Amino acid sequence: MSARAWAPIFMAALIWGLGAAQGATAADRQTPSGLPVPRYVTLKFDEVNARAGPGDDHRLLWVYRVKGLPVQVVAENTEWRRICDPERGLAWVHRRTTDGRRMVMRTQATPLPLRSAAKPDAPVHAILNARSLAALVRCDSKAWCRLRVDGVSGWAPASDLWGTDEKPQCR
Repeated sequence: MSARAWAPIFMAALIWGLGAAQGATAADRQTPSGLPVPRYVTLKFDEVNARAGPGDDHRLLWVYRVKGLPVQVVAENTEWRRICDPERGLAWVHRRTTDGRRMVMRTQATPLPLRSAAKPDAPVHAILNARSLAALVRCDSKAWCRLRVDGVSGWAPASDLWGTDEKPQCR
């Protein structure tokens, strides 16, 4: 057979091989938890150790002292999660110290009005103070989010909250 006759067979094999390699790459991207990365979680306890690497043998960087603090998981292994916090700090925490419930934080120094509807001119229902946490009920089209704080709920612009942007927050 001439080289020209083999060309279509070679090309078909090459394309098939690339497809198989792409499939393997997609499977390799599976996380140990089966959940997407990045994603938001909250800290489950009043004290959570932040480490330089994934293991108790790694250096302790600091201790988080805020139960319910929203953090973004940016990497993970079977037992450990690398997180980004609202101050853009990166650290590893054990998976048992995180909770899947969603919270958000007002990181700006000014209070944020929570409105009765997802509109900038809707009546104010409550105020979310600076550096305060709120439970995230849902976000509509990524522009406005419904929050709950102390039994009161209201709407706030997603851009005014930490814990709503799905893009990686720490680089």
